[in-house]
Amino acid sequence: MERKWWKEGVVYQIYPRSFNDSNGDGIGDLPGIIEKLDYLKELGVDIIWLCPVYKSPNDDNGYDISDYYDIMDEFGTMEDMDKLIEGVHKRGMKLIMDLVVNHTSDEHPWFQESKSSKDNPYRDFYIWRKGKNDGPPNNWGSAFSGSAWEYDEKTGEYYLHLFSKKQPDLNWENPRVREEVYKMMRWWLDKGIDGFRMDVINMISKVKGLPDGKVYPGAKYGDGSPYYLNGPRVHDYLQEMNREVLSKYDVMTVGETPGVTPEIARKYVGYDRNELNMVFQFELMGIDCGLSKWDKKDWKLTEFKRIFNRWYEGLKEKGWNSLYMNNHDQPRMVPRFGNDKEYRVESAKLLATLLHTFPGTPYIYQGEEIGMTNVAFDSIEDYRDIETLNWYREQIEEGRTEAEVMEAIHWASRDNARTPMQWDDSPHAGFTTGTPWVKVNPNYKDINVAKARKDQDSIFHYYRRLIQLRKENPVIVYGDYRPILEDDEKLFSYLRTLNEDGEESRLLVILNFSEEEVKFKLPEGIGYSDKKILIGNYPVGLQKDLSNLTLKPYEALVYQLI
Repeated sequence: MERKWWKEGVVYQIYPRSFNDSNGDGIGDLPGIIEKLDYLKELGVDIIWLCPVYKSPNDDNGYDISDYYDIMDEFGTMEDMDKLIEGVHKRGMKLIMDLVVNHTSDEHPWFQESKSSKDNPYRDFYIWRKGKNDGPPNNWGSAFSGSAWEYDEKTGEYYLHLFSKKQPDLNWENPRVREEVYKMMRWWLDKGIDGFRMDVINMISKVKGLPDGKVYPGAKYGDGSPYYLNGPRVHDYLQEMNREVLSKYDVMTVGETPGVTPEIARKYVGYDRNELNMVFQFELMGIDCGLSKWDKKDWKLTEFKRIFNRWYEGLKEKGWNSLYMNNHDQPRMVPRFGNDKEYRVESAKLLATLLHTFPGTPYIYQGEEIGMTNVAFDSIEDYRDIETLNWYREQIEEGRTEAEVMEAIHWASRDNARTPMQWDDSPHAGFTTGTPWVKVNPNYKDINVAKARKDQDSIFHYYRRLIQLRKENPVIVYGDYRPILEDDEKLFSYLRTLNEDGEESRLLVILNFSEEEVKFKLPEGIGYSDKKILIGNYPVGLQKDLSNLTLKPYEALVYQLI
């Protein structure tokens, strides 16, 4: 297998608005990130992924870009950005940026020109259509509630926006659009960044004719996703992007790709395809969702394991997996997949053990390394996320009770991940000396970086040991994977094996995903003459005999088999 830095690295995702505020205006910024680079180095991460910092009116927290060549005023200046790139590289780390090119802000000069008249040269930079039967061109709904079309009085046509109406979709059919995107990518790569995380990149190609979507029971709008996810020319565009830009630099790329299966993913990340290095798949993120993300359902460990196994097998020797359980768009992973009450620390370490010993590149979302949890604000007034606010309004209008709607928001809102980073137990968790743009989670006095760094048994120090373990053991990065006890509803266990220069390395990972003590029996045929515990999330003694092993609630153990 070809060795690459982006396979061996551990990625840390920063949501700049909520990371660290250096000037007291309540908003995280670039100088604030620079202040914390030594902290990230101490943690042991290799790659920093920065959510958008470009100029933006902030309708969707920076995912609505009005100038790709400038920095958002609240975040600082281009000089600060240059200092950040320099500071990251000086510490031996790399920096990747968000690339948001399915849409721009409606305040981007291209869109301002595009809507000024039907014969403007920029008209075709976006997707404009005449209405149908006194309404929009089709029945598609937006991801942020309401129609995916907005009527423009001046030119008498509608433009497509799969997200907010302030996020018009770019028309990738237009070669001039693609040229402008590639030019901008080159500009940033020449500045010294090390790659891109590509926002909803599998939405850039739409099916010709934009047909109506299926209207599901209880839905107001049609589901247009079959006509814009993994569209007919998406691979042509990505191969062109690779040819024109990416292949000329030593970069890392990861695409956000909702609605992708392992079979579809192979087309994006296949080693022979010349498109992307990795994608973020959403199958795991949908395991606890019913008809929508707001509709919570129970999940089983066997199903959870099947998703991991399917993605490993699907990309084995063909492409590379990304490993994540939370990010800026998802609730926190400990309440979701672990236990944020009596076993918060143990289950945070258990989930980390899985992500850092499974084949693929692990992604840490800010605060994950101290076990930050979801927030439950009492009032909708305390929420800031456009998706949450629009959904709340829509549900209340449809007659659902406040209590019902708030319960779903407490579970699924994107603001769960966006409350400020908890640095210490001073006011506003040391995030700002001013008033934070969104309130801090009240549990910051107990859960914070300062406290975690002092405690050698903390989640933070466990992450440090896991990251170090991955660096010291090539078997974790490049080894084969073999699941064991696949039908067990409490244990997730597997072997990692690597043969190098006649030497065999073997790791056995055992994870108890339950609140009960569970007996583990090593299946027959897995022989060993000796064993060593490399890491565990409880104090481990010599009693950990593999022939008679009882795991505590949420216990994680990694053995080296000799």
